[in-house]
Parts: sequence; C-alpha cells; structure tokens
Amino acid sequence: MSGPAEMLLTPPPRWPELRLSEVWSYRELIFFLVWRDLKVRYKQTALGVAWAVLQPLVTVAIFTIIFGRLAGLPSEGVPYPVFALAALLPWQLFSAAVSGSSNSLVGSANLLTKVYFPRLIIPMAAVISTLADFAIASLLLAGLMAWYGIVPGIGVLLLPLFVLQALVLALAIGLWASALNVQYRDVQFALPFALQALLFASPVAYSAALVPAGAWRILYGLNPLVGVIQGFRWALLGAVPPGPLVWPSAIVTVAVLVGGLFFFKRMEDSFADVV
Repeated sequence: MSGPAEMLLTPPPRWPELRLSEVWSYRELIFFLVWRDLKVRYKQTALGVAWAVLQPLVTVAIFTIIFGRLAGLPSEGVPYPVFALAALLPWQLFSAAVSGSSNSLVGSANLLTKVYFPRLIIPMAAVISTLADFAIASLLLAGLMAWYGIVPGIGVLLLPLFVLQALVLALAIGLWASALNVQYRDVQFALPFALQALLFASPVAYSAALVPAGAWRILYGLNPLVGVIQGFRWALLGAVPPGPLVWPSAIVTVAVLVGGLFFFKRMEDSFADVV
C-alpha cells in the first residue's frame, strides 16, 4: 500500500509575478475594449467628436484672457494661444487617461467576475482610447500654428516620445488609482481635486522658465509632467528646451510605473470579490 499523499505548503512570493507576456496574448481584447470605450464615450451626444475640439478651444480662450492678457505672463516668444494649447493637449491627454483608467475596473465589474484575463488590460485600454480625442484636438493646434505661421523644427521628430511618456505616466498613476478605487470609492472623489491641483503645479498656463534655477528647478522637475509639457512645447514650437527637466521627469515616471505594476498585481486577486 502506498503511503498518504503529501502536500507541500509554500508561502506566497514576496513580490508578485508581473507576467506581462500575457497582455500580448490578449491583445485582441485590448482592441475590443478600446472600441467599446470610444462608442460609450460618444453615444447619444449631440456634438459627438466635436467635444474633443470644443473643450481645449474654450480652455485656451480663458487662459489667453486671464493669463495672457490680464496677467501678462511670458510665452517664450510665441503667441500665447499657441503656447497654451501646445501644453494643454498633453495635459488633457494625461488627465483624461488617468480619469478613465482609475474608474476602469469599477466600470468593468461584470467582465471581471465572469472570465479570466490579465486585469492589466482594462486600465491599459482606457489609456489607449484617449488617443482618439488627442488626435482630433491636435488638428486644432495644427490650424492655430498655421494661422500664426509657425513651422515645427527638427525637434518635432521627438514629439512621439513625449506623447508616449504622457501615456505611460497616466497608466502608472491609473494602476495605483484603479486598484485603490476598487477598495475605497473615495478615490473617485479625491482624484479630480488632485488633477486640478496638478494642473496649476504644471507649466500649462505659464512657462517652467519662471521657476528659479537651482534647487527649486530640480524640485520642480520631480513633477513628471514638467518634462512632458516643456518637451512638447519645444518639439513643436522650438521654445525653451526642456534641458535637465527631462531626466527627473523620466526617472519619476519609470519609478511610479514599476511600483504601480507590482501594487496592481498584488491587489489583482481581490478585484472580482470586492468590485
């Protein structure tokens, strides 16, 4: 007779496995979720995709009146409407991606409880879907630049890198926020306030050159959006080069992303039970 079966119990690993290769295996699901988000966004809207142009247009008009005319803030040698819109587009891309990804798990509760797939796909799809509005709004910037006779220089070739960094940063924050939002619904109330504060802490309505050089400039550069926005302006308008602001921005972005991936995977097993 054989002896009783033995069972070996091992503690769970201290660091969860990311298994990022699974995401590529489910790439078709990403495309499906992106298409779903786009259809839901514009379903039963009177203006449709025109909202993607109307929102930055109205915001730039307000910024131009308040900060450009009344406050007289410098605009790095370019017309203030173009100066503001060139920063507003990457900001709105980031803001929309963070907002969408933070609510993505709660909004996909039915999907989470039915089938298995890498949960990372849901916030990723929410981030990718914001590129549609960004592309449409970019036509407004192109038209405004043509109106003022501004032609991009060779730096425009680096523009996709700054767009990619904005998306990666949004995904990094979205991973933290979406996982926390499943457990604590306070996140959906606190996030808009945090984004509003970050708007004024980033060089959207003003230039980063106004921040004093030295320790203050380095500390300011820890805001990862500073490098993104200044880089975006430089690539399109040939304005003040982002210089040393790029590297702190990139380092913080990578650090937040790595931490967000491990935190998200650690919380992943509880999503279906709590959501």
